[in-house]
Amino acid sequence: MSYKIKSLAKDAWPPLLAEINDPPKQLWYAGEIPDYSRKLLCVVGSRKFTQYGKDATEYLIEGLRGYPITIVSGLALGIDSIAHRAAMKNNLPTIAVPGSGLEPKALHPQSHVRLAEEIVEKGGTLLNEFVPDFKATHYSFPLRNRIMAGMCSATLIIEAEEKSGTLITAKLTSEYNRELLALPGSIFSRSTTGPHMFLRLGATLVRNSNDILETLGIKVEDEKKVNDYSDCSENEMRIIEFLREPKEKDEIFSNSGLPAGEVQTILTLLSLKGHIKETLGEVRLN
Repeated sequence: MSYKIKSLAKDAWPPLLAEINDPPKQLWYAGEIPDYSRKLLCVVGSRKFTQYGKDATEYLIEGLRGYPITIVSGLALGIDSIAHRAAMKNNLPTIAVPGSGLEPKALHPQSHVRLAEEIVEKGGTLLNEFVPDFKATHYSFPLRNRIMAGMCSATLIIEAEEKSGTLITAKLTSEYNRELLALPGSIFSRSTTGPHMFLRLGATLVRNSNDILETLGIKVEDEKKVNDYSDCSENEMRIIEFLREPKEKDEIFSNSGLPAGEVQTILTLLSLKGHIKETLGEVRLN
């Protein structure tokens, strides 16, 4: 085994877990005991994620880099694993709460054994209430969802269809009187049904990382609020202003008011300067 599994002493449990009405009787962990002076943010979403969901997860977590936040998720396929990897990429601690025991032979999904090992290697934590050799069952996932929702100050929903485990975590977050955040998306996508439902019920709408920081009560550093565009020409700034909301590339050419050749040159320059990025034909500010 590449990591050691131990019983977590009660005085080292996540403090917020003591406040829920159905706390676990025991906790097992591998890796580091989490630093509870950091805010714990649960990030969950669909296993069948879209490119938008993936990009948004990476973009939002990148914006939390350098802040006292730990990313919590369920080690599942899809958005969960994207969140764990984005956290590690941005030097944020991450806690994985799988729906199985922590032993590699029992871990679910088996395809994420290496991801679990990497989380431990990079100073993160594997954590749950199941005995180490417990195999995942249909009922173990809702149980682990209550651990994730219960230990965190807030939960961010990226994508979720109308009937999904993600919505169980969101519902528990509300029941535990924690902050619930949701990412809006296309009204034509089934994957945004869940987030839009909770937004209607009062969840905090997330447009950028600053919305998350504000919800967690963390002061946004000034340099993270304002991008430095001092190296941009007048026409480059014209395109930047046009991109305050992400745009399809064709829309930029059609509606920016500049010749197509000049637009292409400006987009190339802005990309080289690190001010914009393009994904599947959509251009957005960095």
